Amino acid sequence: MALNLPPVTADFLARHHVMTLATQGEAGPWAAALFYVRDGDGLVFLSSPGSRHCRDLALRPRCAATIQSQPDDWRGIQGIQLEGQVSELQGAERARAERLYGERFSFVRPAGAPAAILAALARVRWYRLDIARLYFIDNQRGFGSREQFDA
Repeated sequence: MALNLPPVTADFLARHHVMTLATQGEAGPWAAALFYVRDGDGLVFLSSPGSRHCRDLALRPRCAATIQSQPDDWRGIQGIQLEGQVSELQGAERARAERLYGERFSFVRPAGAPAAILAALARVRWYRLDIARLYFIDNQRGFGSREQFDA
């Protein structure tokens, strides 16, 4: 089942590219800022499998994330709160993630990436956060305006 996001919400996801991913592991809760690219009802990201958030996700793939604007006035606040489940990508899904990510972020394209980036990319894994529930907060439409979308 699709989220069927209205244009204003889909556009918000397209205009932004950093999410704060919240996980829960043996050491307790954790949050990490990650670049993402939208892929249907999911968000694709890359990360080191040894990072705390990826170790947490290996134990408990359910997570939450936020994406927000940073206005100077509360009336301009817009943002996403979401929950879902993360899986590591393999094969054709990984190749698709790499392509989408490269289209969005030129610094990861092999043709023009610096040697340090290429070395780092050789050590990362690719992940997809499948969104189960998403809230769009839009104070531009009034204080506390929030819409819910379920997959």
